[in-house]
Amino acid sequence: MFDHEYLGRLQAVDMLGKERLDRTGTGTKSVFSLTMDFDIRRDFPLLTSKKVHWPSIVHELLWFLKGDTNIKYLNENGVKIWNEWADENGDLGPVYGAQWRSWECPGVGVVVDQIADLVWNLKHNPFSRRHIVSAWNPAVLPDPDDSPKANATRGLQALPPCHTLFQFFVEELNYAERLRLSGLYGMDWGNHTRVMTEETTNQEMAMMDEAGVPRLGLSCQLYQRSADMFLGVPFNIASYSLLTYLVAKTVDMHPMNFHWVGGDCHIYSNHYEQVNEQLRRLEEGHIPRPPQVRIKTKRERLEDYTFDDIELVDYHPMPAIKAPIAV
Repeated sequence: MFDHEYLGRLQAVDMLGKERLDRTGTGTKSVFSLTMDFDIRRDFPLLTSKKVHWPSIVHELLWFLKGDTNIKYLNENGVKIWNEWADENGDLGPVYGAQWRSWECPGVGVVVDQIADLVWNLKHNPFSRRHIVSAWNPAVLPDPDDSPKANATRGLQALPPCHTLFQFFVEELNYAERLRLSGLYGMDWGNHTRVMTEETTNQEMAMMDEAGVPRLGLSCQLYQRSADMFLGVPFNIASYSLLTYLVAKTVDMHPMNFHWVGGDCHIYSNHYEQVNEQLRRLEEGHIPRPPQVRIKTKRERLEDYTFDDIELVDYHPMPAIKAPIAV
């Protein structure tokens, strides 16, 4: 269960974390370096031990993919999560969307679209070890002595990126792996009798090709330098898993695994009570099953996906647990 993987790490920080001062002045307890692994082939890692706001996850990711850095699109879609850091014009400086889609190379007059390059390379050189997108650009990191709004106005990032780098990995799927996925692509084997010979295996592989069952699987690993374990990390797990789904759909692969690596993993002092409430839910009873996500439309470019292309199925979480955000 996805929640058990996450709640185990949340509990580790709660029990083992050391008290630390932090940028916001709120105070945290923190540990360094945690990992989580999620099998996303069938189910989707949107937590059910508390309700996580799905529209915010989707709209923020689409906003990143469009290269947008102004909160106007988010606000028009009811998403307020970036408002505290935007300047009076709604600008955030060159945050994630700018780095993903238009990384400027000073002195050479080149702008790099990391997302377009990623998609091209996945299609044409799938087994490369260079399927990497970075948001950590030292040239535009904010001045720590200025406010986020002042930094944005000066053309720097309002906040440095918390989720700093992600990498994709492609693997060839064997017969058994494709067979397990076949039902997700509408294949009903019925009373078809399988005799494991090379001829019948090849025939069935051809049938799966015709039904659109991918031959390649796609996994993603995220490095998150700063991890707000209660509010931020559940959001980030779902966001990058959704990104993996969208990329896989675009390049005709199947999502396989999402791996999360956290650096400074912390719980804010004004989240302690909420963390205890969520951990009690694990101890007291059944955590609902995770949902599934379906990408209903294949787009040629990641920036062309819309909210209506993405369907969340059978999400029945326990009630939300509200907590203040540390600014």
